[in-house]
Amino acid sequence: MTGSSGGHEADEPVLSRRVVVRLLVVLSAASGCLDVFCLTRLGGFFASVITGNLVKFGDAIVTADTRPVAGGLAAVGGYAVGVAAATAHLRHAGTGWRRRTGMVAGAEAALLVGVAAFWFSTAERPGYAGGLALLGAASAASGMQTAVTISSGLRGASTTYLTGSLTDVVRTIVLDPHRFAAGAGGVSRLLGLLGGAVLGALTLRVAPSWTPALAAALVVAVVLVTVGLTRARITDRKAPR
Repeated sequence: MTGSSGGHEADEPVLSRRVVVRLLVVLSAASGCLDVFCLTRLGGFFASVITGNLVKFGDAIVTADTRPVAGGLAAVGGYAVGVAAATAHLRHAGTGWRRRTGMVAGAEAALLVGVAAFWFSTAERPGYAGGLALLGAASAASGMQTAVTISSGLRGASTTYLTGSLTDVVRTIVLDPHRFAAGAGGVSRLLGLLGGAVLGALTLRVAPSWTPALAAALVVAVVLVTVGLTRARITDRKAPR
């Protein structure tokens, strides 16, 4: 069963590296926007920056502050669940952006649409339990995005935690500046994350009800583009020569 599935997926069209690089920049922007929303509206936790979440979680444990402890559990636990679910689905997908990759991205988009809808329906006042649910769902979406990025075919790429990307960029500049162009994707993702954070922060000030919708829209755009490109490649393969 596994072998036939793997053989079928091996024949599927895979998006080009150039396209994937651009898609990951958009996903980075979505991550920046989502993290600004979670950090400022959902108890001070990130959707994807687990290092920061664990530090705050540890401090909450020492101070016995139950609300941050619950927030830490929701953020870290939600992220772990998202990674696990996406990884299980992508286990036999192979390297590169394939049909299964797009399906996981679609599930992430659906989850973020749900976050945006719930936030909007509560008029920005989800309450304590609702806020934890939103944080857990947003973190799960970030975990799914991380798994998608890892399986996309770009070695070492990230769209949710970019400490490594910045480290690689700086090391390349210092050790071998002639190879800087080869690491331009990392710079693009860093700028994408920053741009998404700026857009998210601006939206929080002028239309706070729509901030999570912006993050969802960016992921939806990625899904629609990948579906269109994949269908075009399939049609091209079937066209008579």
